[in-house]
Amino acid sequence: MSEPLLEVSGLSRSFGGIAATSDVSLKISRGEIHAVIGPNGAGKTTLVALLAGELAADSGTIRFREDDITLDATPARARRGLARTFQVTSIFSEFSALENVALAAQAHTGHSFRFWKPAAEDAALRQGALEALQKVGLGDASERNAGEMSHGEHRLLEMAMALATNPVMLLLDEPAAGLGPEETTAMVGLLQELKQDKGVLLVEHDMDVVFAIADRITVMVSGKTIATGSPTEIRNDDRVRKAYLGEEG
Repeated sequence: MSEPLLEVSGLSRSFGGIAATSDVSLKISRGEIHAVIGPNGAGKTTLVALLAGELAADSGTIRFREDDITLDATPARARRGLARTFQVTSIFSEFSALENVALAAQAHTGHSFRFWKPAAEDAALRQGALEALQKVGLGDASERNAGEMSHGEHRLLEMAMALATNPVMLLLDEPAAGLGPEETTAMVGLLQELKQDKGVLLVEHDMDVVFAIADRITVMVSGKTIATGSPTEIRNDDRVRKAYLGEEG
């Protein structure tokens, strides 16, 4: 495997004496989809927030592209090429799809307060936004109001917003949540395409999605990692079967 894009060592964070993550370590390389799975309360979303810089770690280190980013704020990490999506979509329903993506790109450049020049009217931002929308399959919906789009389209729109920042690694929190079968298939295809030149950390409850596309899987239980391996190794790991996946016939 190539040199890791992201390397996490001994990452811990507690809330009121309760460990949300405890001594978590993992590595993710370019061209890899690394899924993090576990029951509710396992610490998965906390881990993503720590990696994105939205939460500060109590201990441990985070290295991205060989640089220590443990103390970097979220904007600094984004400028380095880390982008995340959320369990709940964070779009502006009153704006068009194009405007949402252009605003995300504008915020990434550090000029999100140029209200006198709407982001979608900036030629460079507009072109980048259109390319991101086309990549996720929403090219024909660029002028549609986001408030009129379906839940599945919202998930794809948020992905386009992340891609508009030109990331080298994506932190994805439940991208398939609430999607129908056709929308899930489209999302799986998109993730398989994106991993060609990016690293992807995927938190996902849909085990069909996880085992279909993950190159490696880390299992978390009660804030700790109990196993990391290929889908086959994880499926056959007795600790995982007992703690999370359950015995399968």
